[in-house]
Amino acid sequence: MILSGEEIRRRLGDQIVIDPFDPSRLNPNSYNLTLHDELLVYEEVVLDMREANRVRRIHIPESGLVLKPQQLYLGRTVERTETHDLVPMIEGRSSIGRLGLFVHVTAGFGDVGFCGYWTLEIFAVQPVKIYPGVPICQIFYHELTGDFREYASTKYQHNRDIQPSLLYQELNPEATPPDPQLKLQFGAE
Repeated sequence: MILSGEEIRRRLGDQIVIDPFDPSRLNPNSYNLTLHDELLVYEEVVLDMREANRVRRIHIPESGLVLKPQQLYLGRTVERTETHDLVPMIEGRSSIGRLGLFVHVTAGFGDVGFCGYWTLEIFAVQPVKIYPGVPICQIFYHELTGDFREYASTKYQHNRDIQPSLLYQELNPEATPPDPQLKLQFGAE
C-alpha cells in the first residue's frame, strides 16, 4: 500500500524525515524532492566495476546548465531523508520525463531504514537545461509486511554528498578508494 500525502505528513518526524520539508511540495501520494547545485561525471572513458572510477564535479549555476545527451550525470537531492518501517522509492516527475530527462536510470528503490541524500542517475535524451533547486523527482512510501532488518550498509548509509558507484568494494575488497581530497581538485565544466 502506498501512503497518501496526508499520511506522509502525519508520519513526519517518526517514520519519515524529509529535511528541509516544504508543505507546498506535498502531492496526493508523494513529495517532490529538489535538485542540489552540483553534479558528478565520471572521468574514465570505460568504467570498471572492480575499480574506483575518477569523477569530476560540476557546479549548476543559477542561470542553468545544459546537459549533453549520452552522458551520465550523478546528482543529489537537496533534501536528506530518513525512513523507518516503510520502503521509500523515488520516481522522476512526469513534467521532467516529458523533457526526455531520466532522473534515475535504475536505482529508484530505497531500503527500509535508509538515511541520507538520494543520488540521482541523470541521463538526457537530448540537450536539456537544468537548474538548481528544481523539483526533479518525487518520493513515495510503501508499507512493509513481515519481519525485516533495517538497511545498515556502510557503503551509502548516512551519505553527505553525491555517491558514485561503490560496487568495487563488493567485487574487489582490496581496492583502495580514490583520495577524497582529489575531488577538490577537479574543475567545473
